[in-house]
Amino acid sequence: MMGKVFVLAPDSFKESMTAKEVCEAMETGIRRAIPDAQCIHVPMADGGEGTVQSLVDATGGILIDKEVTGPLGTPVQARYGILGDGKTGVIEMASASGIHHVNKDTKNPLVTTTLGTGELIRDCIGRGISEIILGVGGSATNDGGAGMASALGYRFLDKDGLELPPGGGFLDRLERIDTAQVLPQLQNVRFLVASDVTNPLCGERGASAVFGPQKGATPEMVKTLDRNLRHYSTVISRALGIDIADIPGAGAAGGLGGGLLAFTKATMKKGIEIVIEYTRLKEKLKAADYCFTGEGGIDFQTKFGKAPFGVAQAAKSVNPDIKVIALAGYIGVDIETLYDEGFNAIFGIVPGAAALETLLAEGQANVTRTAESIARLLR
Repeated sequence: MMGKVFVLAPDSFKESMTAKEVCEAMETGIRRAIPDAQCIHVPMADGGEGTVQSLVDATGGILIDKEVTGPLGTPVQARYGILGDGKTGVIEMASASGIHHVNKDTKNPLVTTTLGTGELIRDCIGRGISEIILGVGGSATNDGGAGMASALGYRFLDKDGLELPPGGGFLDRLERIDTAQVLPQLQNVRFLVASDVTNPLCGERGASAVFGPQKGATPEMVKTLDRNLRHYSTVISRALGIDIADIPGAGAAGGLGGGLLAFTKATMKKGIEIVIEYTRLKEKLKAADYCFTGEGGIDFQTKFGKAPFGVAQAAKSVNPDIKVIALAGYIGVDIETLYDEGFNAIFGIVPGAAALETLLAEGQANVTRTAESIARLLR
């Protein structure tokens, strides 16, 4: 086993460990069995929660904390990252505009705004960033990205020339989009939108109908929001020459996907593909003997864009002989289907029945013990 190379590319174990901490726990276990193993850490994410942390950890970047406008118009503390190259920013819209900033009494997609996400983008651009990776999951909003765009200098005006109040409930009043004060540097910034959502902006599969209810929309509100987004897209088409109503992915994050396509130079891509590209995972896998991946839970749904699936596919595409081994907090149904998708083995880390709180607290010890057992078998 001398000199064997292990690439460690797990996602975070939600509420237990960051992806970086999982890497560290894996290496500790592997080295107990194989002291001279070479372990390469590549913390992963799928574009959702944890993407900022993973990409910053994987590239030696920095985290920046900033107070911005939350979805209800009140200040919230948000965080974004700048990658190790010094020119790429990474933002999770949920940090500023996420559903966790509202509760069952305050959630209201008629008034919630993506303004804070735009403020993070503006701050990022102000630091000389030329490329921004933007994860768009977990939103509390349904404003089509109008709030985000207003932070970048776009002005959304009614028939009297007055700016619209924030929220998707007022987009029916939109008459004109003023671009005179748009941030000049915006045209030099490329956006990569990390999203697995293919829903269009409007219609029965649109942002309002599919995602509105979980943000507090009643059936009547869903109709209003969908009608308003349709009107909004018509005005955008007239003003900017781009029709976003039916573009797959435009409905992500209450239409923020569509807003980014309309108001920035944006491309949509699966989150895990972006993370694989920016961590240079494939390059690191080429000479490896083993790849350890994993996340909190693995089941048949893992193959629909989850990080461990992306890692397994990447590994086999560049190195067919590599063994891909996944570790998980819990193993769900039909994992057998994953063995045809690049996984060689899947192991649960839970030693026995225990309270969830205990298992979350002991996650690192459980990963270490499991990784050691696997490495002893490999040795």
